Amino acid sequence: MSAAILRSSLGTSLARYSRSWGLWVLLLIAPVAARYWIGTEQDTSAVIAVQNMAPVMTSAVLGVTLGVVVSTLLLPIAFLYLRSNATRLQPWQVEEVTTGSRIAVALGRFGADVAVLAGVLAAMTLAGWLIAWLVLPAGQVDIGLIALTLWLIAGPALMGVAAVRILFDSLGFTRGPLGEVFFYILWMASIVAPIASGTKGDGFAYNLTDYPGFVQPLTHTLPDGDTSLSIGSAEVGSKKIALDVMAGINSPGYIASRLAWAGIALLIALLAGRVYAPHKPRVRRIRWKWLRRLLSPGAPRAANPDAPPARGSWLPAVGVLVSEMRLIGQGRLWLLLAAAAAASGLFADFRTVTSPAALLLLAFGLSAHAARCERTKLLALTGTAPFAPMLRRVAFVVAGTAWTLLIGAPAIVKAGLAGNMVPLELSLATGAAASLIAIVLATVARSPFAPRLVLLILWYGYLSSA
Repeated sequence: MSAAILRSSLGTSLARYSRSWGLWVLLLIAPVAARYWIGTEQDTSAVIAVQNMAPVMTSAVLGVTLGVVVSTLLLPIAFLYLRSNATRLQPWQVEEVTTGSRIAVALGRFGADVAVLAGVLAAMTLAGWLIAWLVLPAGQVDIGLIALTLWLIAGPALMGVAAVRILFDSLGFTRGPLGEVFFYILWMASIVAPIASGTKGDGFAYNLTDYPGFVQPLTHTLPDGDTSLSIGSAEVGSKKIALDVMAGINSPGYIASRLAWAGIALLIALLAGRVYAPHKPRVRRIRWKWLRRLLSPGAPRAANPDAPPARGSWLPAVGVLVSEMRLIGQGRLWLLLAAAAAASGLFADFRTVTSPAALLLLAFGLSAHAARCERTKLLALTGTAPFAPMLRRVAFVVAGTAWTLLIGAPAIVKAGLAGNMVPLELSLATGAAASLIAIVLATVARSPFAPRLVLLILWYGYLSSA
């Protein structure tokens, strides 16, 4: 019976994936972007820098580079797709009252997720072979080495993302925004931890601490003194360094550690089925009633049946803009935090404190409201309103920008009196960009997850670049 449930879960998920247009976007992202990640000999920057130098490109190094990019920078995109694609809605109302094995259901969905991500790796492999013919000298292209290094590094990492997705969907408290926050923390820790250690080693236990799988191939042949790595974009000028990445891959314990991470991903999927928490109606907490009443938006005014008909607004566009601002900044707690962020502009640095605080608040406010107003059934209703949905989206972007200006107003005025227009320019640019990203992603995904995760990642990059 469990085998039949597993096959049914796997087949149903794969069928739903096949009908999702987002799958084709996912399959195209990696190959298209790969060409820009792999530079030429004339480029002064590199995605991977070792001791502030770009590795000399070989077939093995090319595969490792693609694997590193997938196992680090593309993990949020993979998690984003798995959480917001066509399989995000499941018939739990039926499943949870049956006697079917939850472990079999979890394994079936995990298998479908792994199959989809394997398709992404296959597309990346084909792109790597094409790039190799373009950037490597004739006769030095080894398609086997490219595929081996890419799959050894990126395969277990993507399996881990699929497993974490299944686990987070199984636990009640991680099905919502908290799961996205936890994944964000795990993703950052998986990148920072192996780079920050700065020590070399061998053996299964040492390699098991490297979840992305890139440290040993890149540092195994380096001297013991300097094993510094940089992942993302680094200015290296014309400096090059020759690396024997296959020596690191063939070192004791490395391949076993990658297989172990694949096994750990499978165990996490098994655990997800074992600890699956049924959906429960939300129970209102009775503690801290006074604080909840203070922070709640408050009850709406009672309807007056004798009130005269509402008159048409003289400035309907202003009314739409004000409504969008109210819906973005819902709740007394949100407004209280916004006021605190605004007050920080009087004594703290705008770029490192006030502006990031405002954008963090807006990441949640913008994503929540954008997802609400982009639901299909609601769009059918708002399409009959005097303001078309596209004009309302424009008002959304203007409202989000107005919020950044409002929160930054004390700092903007303070800096303006000193002749400094940087806070004003930053508020306009960041507010418009965040609002535009939120509404575009919500229009595509129809859920708050996609814009929220992307805005959080961009927020971290903005904060780190200060």
